[in-house]
Amino acid sequence: MTGSTAGPSAPFDATESRAQIRGAELAYTDAGRGPLAVYAHGVTQSRASETASGLFDWAPVVAAGRRLVAYDARGHGQSTGDPVPAQYTWPQLAEDLLALLDQLAGASPVAGIGSSMGTGTLLHAAVAAPGRFDRLVLTAPPTAWASRAAQADLYRRGADLVETRGPRLFAELAASAPVPAVFADLPSFPPAPDVSEKLFPSVLRGAADSDLPAEAALATIDVPVLILAWAGDPGHPLSTAERLAALIDSARLQVAETGAQLARWGALTADFLGPGEAARTGAGGG
Repeated sequence: MTGSTAGPSAPFDATESRAQIRGAELAYTDAGRGPLAVYAHGVTQSRASETASGLFDWAPVVAAGRRLVAYDARGHGQSTGDPVPAQYTWPQLAEDLLALLDQLAGASPVAGIGSSMGTGTLLHAAVAAPGRFDRLVLTAPPTAWASRAAQADLYRRGADLVETRGPRLFAELAASAPVPAVFADLPSFPPAPDVSEKLFPSVLRGAADSDLPAEAALATIDVPVLILAWAGDPGHPLSTAERLAALIDSARLQVAETGAQLARWGALTADFLGPGEAARTGAGGG
């Protein structure tokens, strides 16, 4: 791993680093001091694209006394990958995340924050490695189980479109879709895709071949879980969030219906995670 001064992708002072993970180089920003929290973004997005869109502001997590690592998933943003759809399924992305956490935190449990694909990644990681996380924040839970087939078909058609017409048309079609009211105040929505033309079809096909873990596996999660869902978006239906809340005994659900409520997600996350026991006792590290 190497470190340098961060670029414009982080909304707070951070260092930019890279880690060699399972044949890929994952780019990430590392900010703050205290117990570690890691953030995983959505499909075709990156740290930079989400920041530019104004979708999330995780600065309150750092301000509350947490170390926050935000990374670009394999094949997204500044991270590398291969044109192999199997590399981008959520179980494989979960293996990437677990390997990254091994480098960053050793065996110590960490807090996880995910969005959409990142939420799927976190849940697969939490099921595969019990004890790896001490708290989970699951934002924008994606389509899952019965609702996944239609979304998977959209991704496969999108992959075919990118191969025949290029990624620009795909981005234009996504941008032309109706914008749910909860996003009306954002400077740019949806966030612009941040995946290279070479990898774009594989990323979409990997997403198409993905789903959340089985319900029985999710019911075994026994750490505190905060589910943050937004209303009016068929790609992230409330039905998934509500089912997760029913399956995981320790979960609580909050739904944003307005831009003002969405803007509070950073503060809600910071309150939920807290500074961690190490920070409270003065033993936190960077």
